[in-house]
Amino acid sequence: MDTLRLEELSAGNVVAANGMTLKRGQEAFLAANARLDEFVNVQSAWQRVVFDGDEPVAFVMAYFDPEVDREEYRSSVLRMYVAGNAQRKGVGTYTVEQVAEEARRQGFDSLYAVWEDGDQGPGRFFQAVGFEVVGESEYGEVIGRKAL
Repeated sequence: MDTLRLEELSAGNVVAANGMTLKRGQEAFLAANARLDEFVNVQSAWQRVVFDGDEPVAFVMAYFDPEVDREEYRSSVLRMYVAGNAQRKGVGTYTVEQVAEEARRQGFDSLYAVWEDGDQGPGRFFQAVGFEVVGESEYGEVIGRKAL
């Protein structure tokens, strides 16, 4: 995993990004974007594909907008997944670090993530990379905050 790099999501890499597979059971934790439309403009989201060499190993959609009403969506990881064969190899940590770097560049002092709790869900990962549980959404999802 020495050759990790970010690429903006584009017509040239969207098929590769969509072709990544998760570990069995993790698909249940990929939420639909429909609820996000209530809070953010997903059309202007910061979307990146992480590659290890030529192989796509992760996807992240983040959002940065200080004007959004909900604090947890002003500087937030909206979607993130790591290919099953790339998990536990530093890809997720690298991805969160890149999002945090962008958040700092845009003047934010914290980064949020909202996730569904569960044994195979991302909660342990987000906490391991520095997110502290700070609340619960009206849908029962966990809200985590990472100080930058």
